[in-house]
Amino acid sequence: MESLARGGTRWKRFAVVMVPSVAATAAIGVALSQGALAASFSVSGQSFKVSAERLDGTGFVQYGSVDTGVDMKGDKAAHPVAISAFKHADITKMCQSVVTPDVPLVGTITLQLNAGGGSTPVAADNLYIDVADLAADAEFHGMNIGVGQQGASSGPALAKNVNPNGFAQEADSATLKNVKQTAWATTAGTFKLSGLSMKLHKGVKECY
Repeated sequence: MESLARGGTRWKRFAVVMVPSVAATAAIGVALSQGALAASFSVSGQSFKVSAERLDGTGFVQYGSVDTGVDMKGDKAAHPVAISAFKHADITKMCQSVVTPDVPLVGTITLQLNAGGGSTPVAADNLYIDVADLAADAEFHGMNIGVGQQGASSGPALAKNVNPNGFAQEADSATLKNVKQTAWATTAGTFKLSGLSMKLHKGVKECY
């Protein structure tokens, strides 16, 4: 506490503890077999931002749900989300960031993760993203809008805690460019992060 060296050690511990999303998802993926239902877990009190130059996905389906968990004070909270699911997705130049304010003795910290910036994109199977908002240039092929969730066959199995009779849309394939989104959770059967880089920054340094 009295020295910069000890402060650095605490930062490393902070990085391990505070990663709430993609890095943690890689570990979650080990426990999920390919084709398994999306994991159902209590989300943290922090959403996170994800940007990508390009996402090429096959077996796409999207429907509404609610993520439950806690807020930053530990009180119960619920967040309406649109679950975007892909049987397979390749993601080019992916960036993910989460800002943690008011860390004792340090101040505001941004955890930023980058991957897929080289010749090999990030690759994910049975990918589920619980999205709060999304902006992108999108192109879909084999699109069906208005199918019931239980009738959607393009994407992976329905996530847990959704109404199987609710609205859904699906496509054989989807290409999203200039992706900017805020999400509450991500799960995947497998998540391969090529060229992974994870850094902590003082202050706010989000992906967008």
